[in-house]
Amino acid sequence: MYIRRAIEPVIQKMINTFKVVLLTGARQVGKSTTLNQMFTNQDYEYVSLDDFNELQIAKNNPKAFFLNHPGKLIIDEIQYAPQLFREIKLRVDKTQDYGQYILTGSQTYSLMQGVTESLAGRVGIAHLDGLSLREILQDSFNQPMVPNETFIQANRKALHGRDLWQAIHRGSLPELTKLKELDGDQYYASYLSTYIERDVRSITNIQDLSLFSNFMRVIAARVSQEVNYADMASVLGVSAPTVKAWMSVLEASGLIVLIQPFSNNQLSRVIKRPKLYFMDTGLVAYLGRWLNPENLMMGAMSGAVLENFAVSEIIKSFHNAGKIHPPVTFYRDKDRREVDLIIEDSGVLYPIEIKQTASPNPGMARHFSLLEKAQGYTVGNQIILCQIDKKRYLSENLIAYPVGAI
Repeated sequence: MYIRRAIEPVIQKMINTFKVVLLTGARQVGKSTTLNQMFTNQDYEYVSLDDFNELQIAKNNPKAFFLNHPGKLIIDEIQYAPQLFREIKLRVDKTQDYGQYILTGSQTYSLMQGVTESLAGRVGIAHLDGLSLREILQDSFNQPMVPNETFIQANRKALHGRDLWQAIHRGSLPELTKLKELDGDQYYASYLSTYIERDVRSITNIQDLSLFSNFMRVIAARVSQEVNYADMASVLGVSAPTVKAWMSVLEASGLIVLIQPFSNNQLSRVIKRPKLYFMDTGLVAYLGRWLNPENLMMGAMSGAVLENFAVSEIIKSFHNAGKIHPPVTFYRDKDRREVDLIIEDSGVLYPIEIKQTASPNPGMARHFSLLEKAQGYTVGNQIILCQIDKKRYLSENLIAYPVGAI
């Protein structure tokens, strides 16, 4: 059964306003399935560059590739043949038609290089993640997670308790959601093997793949923490620049995100290191060897994984609205005062604390007032995301909100 994706209206709008549309996202998040579902009856031919014969023609003779496929075209995994970008530019410049080519790829960095150099001003870019909880629950609310009154008052679908942790442990990849009988451990083992063998080696020259696998386990144990390259390098026995390069590989492939700290000239003691999150909590559970939802929920990393889940869901809500650069930061200073997440919208800062508790209290928001010093901003609704069943006002502007209803 196909699960309708929230990003579909964004893609359709881009088809009507850009000559080329580029859909990026990690492997197996549903890019090809979504496009085939949307455009099967709209005269688009589908070509995958996973096909060796198509790939060879695309790389060696782009003109011949397009002679073989003369009409509207969906080109899957275009990062394998960046030679096509220039030919696409030449072709779209000869016509005023919109939506001529739809491109997909799972390596954001190499794709952006080609787009910047060849298709600037001609391409609309969208980013697809794994399924959001909204999509899984078929929640019709489709706005980014900006905690204004519209968001706070919306009637939402949600998961709570064990059902929530089951979803966190299972992860967001569509195949795992659709096929309940599919073994998660086997799926992620195969997923990582394919990813490392194919994508990692095509991005960077990594000789020891087992060491890179260990690296992924090391960073999975550090989700929701500030990135410390030296610490991870020491654990792995490699250099800090190597760890930083490997982190860039995962970020470019859409598997992780690095949230940058909030900066303002009135807040001078801010820590400058980013925080690390995976976009799929099922992958975190697999890498951390958390075998079932109960172990994950009661384990030592439960708070960090819940925070990771919340942040990834918030980021998905922005990506699904067509915003490829979510306005999301965090605050931590040298006195160890911290705000887990800050969402900025039109000069308003919305501070968010993420707690595993089902008994939130105003003390959990004690550091939110620091943001009142930020020059040029006002502070909006203040949110504690936690494991409660329904929203609860703790004061006029401080709201405890269910983490399973992001």
